Amino acid sequence: MKVTPMTRPPIPPFDETTARTKVRLAEDAWNSRAPEAVALAYTPDSQWRNRAEMFRGRERIIAFLTRKWAREQDYRLIKELWAFGGNRIAVRFAYEYRDDSGAWFRAYGNENWEFDAVGLMQRRIASINDLPISEDQRLFRWPPGPRPADHPGLSDLGL
Repeated sequence: MKVTPMTRPPIPPFDETTARTKVRLAEDAWNSRAPEAVALAYTPDSQWRNRAEMFRGRERIIAFLTRKWAREQDYRLIKELWAFGGNRIAVRFAYEYRDDSGAWFRAYGNENWEFDAVGLMQRRIASINDLPISEDQRLFRWPPGPRPADHPGLSDLGL
């Protein structure tokens, strides 16, 4: 049996429409908080830098996301396209979560993504900062799962 790579449209090279679509698909996937499903968007040997952690491979991605979403409860994420070219996309993002003590945070960050020819992410470089917020400062209040289509994005929220 011949094994062929999974295709994950849209595929590079990206134009503005396909880059925006790729960003929204990534946002929706991360808002699912399903580590195994999210990991399928990455190459088997995908290289990651997330804050101070550096690792490679889907199994490590699954382990990382499992730890992340156990710690970051009531997680809600918004991503926004920053730039694109060829097989690369840069995004900015913000997400809100609470920790196990009930303290709320908004994390702000930037990611650089590099894709292979079939649309799987082969490299993800993320820089992230956390800001403590009060519960009444929260802006991301939709039910668990994807952000509703009519919910404002980062620029609309002044973030």
